[in-house]
Amino acid sequence: MLASRTSFLRTAAQTLRAQTLRAQRTYATSVASFHGKKNANGNYTVTLIEGDGIGIEISAAVKEIYAAAKVPIEWEPVDVTPILVDGKTTIPKDAVDSVKKNLVALKGPLATPIGKGHVSLNLTLRRTFNLFANVRPCKSVVGYKTPYENVDTVLIRENTEGEYSGIEHVVVPGVVQSIKLITKPASERVLRYAFEYAKSIGKTKVLVVHKASIMKVSDGLFLSTANELAAEYPDIELSTELIDSTCLRLVTDPAPYKEYVMVMPNLYGDILSDLSSGLIGGLGLTPSGNMGDQVSIFEAVHGSAPDIAGKGLANPTALLLSSVMMLRHMGLNDSAVKIEKAVLDTIASGPENRTGDLKGSASTKKFTEEVIKRL
Repeated sequence: MLASRTSFLRTAAQTLRAQTLRAQRTYATSVASFHGKKNANGNYTVTLIEGDGIGIEISAAVKEIYAAAKVPIEWEPVDVTPILVDGKTTIPKDAVDSVKKNLVALKGPLATPIGKGHVSLNLTLRRTFNLFANVRPCKSVVGYKTPYENVDTVLIRENTEGEYSGIEHVVVPGVVQSIKLITKPASERVLRYAFEYAKSIGKTKVLVVHKASIMKVSDGLFLSTANELAAEYPDIELSTELIDSTCLRLVTDPAPYKEYVMVMPNLYGDILSDLSSGLIGGLGLTPSGNMGDQVSIFEAVHGSAPDIAGKGLANPTALLLSSVMMLRHMGLNDSAVKIEKAVLDTIASGPENRTGDLKGSASTKKFTEEVIKRL
């Protein structure tokens, strides 16, 4: 038992040391900006991970709409079917090389193979490219009624550590120990990004969501790092709030959170981002971006829905709005505005043009055609 305990502590220390060094090494760029160049045709090349299940259909819709909108992008499809290398889930080299070359990717939903020893493919992608911040804006769609009509939140989630570090150990049968890993470099990196992101979208308030009242050391480090950084941003007001209070206030009245960019450790971000999505109608309407110092991947965060795959029922909205985030990240704002307006106007036009998940009757093809009409 002592040997097992020693091995566990050694592994935990190695993980902490590796993540700290990685955070320090990639901290050269305080904001995850895009540095890609146009190709010989005058277009940007973007890696496309079509995904599994309905991923093929919704990716096809995006490609069709982009062609109609004449967006200066060429797609480079890649296969990310995982392989095991020394017992670890790994993305094929061709896919990794493509993303590193193009610096930006759009990703449909992925299903991790079951029973083959693989960890989550989404988690593998984040670790492979050190995507340290997940950005999830949630805004009510005019014309699509939900119990909440005033939602306009932006949530930034630390994406590399916390409870998702995977450091767990059976102490004795029936007793499990799981380590929540929080490091100052990783905390500073995502917090700085939150301040810079707030500046870039014209917001003057950053809200740190935490549970330092209980986790005084781990969440306390995240919170103290935020307070230190706030001195560098005198034009931005820093507020803090306990995670349970945020959940209660969000579902009671989300309107006050319109003023803030919210930032938080990994697990809280996972929970709150899905909660916020529920307020506007679900994950099918929610865009998402995973930001790294070098590479950024934008994705639909809903599942691969194998039960409706190939039936023409899939809703491409989340992937389309994620691609709009990608266009803004790349500086292609005119194309972003055009596509976003066409998508939202289509949803607002009535149930005959919306897919089944949005209480409509349209097929994927019909929805796509309606978006193209509105370009």
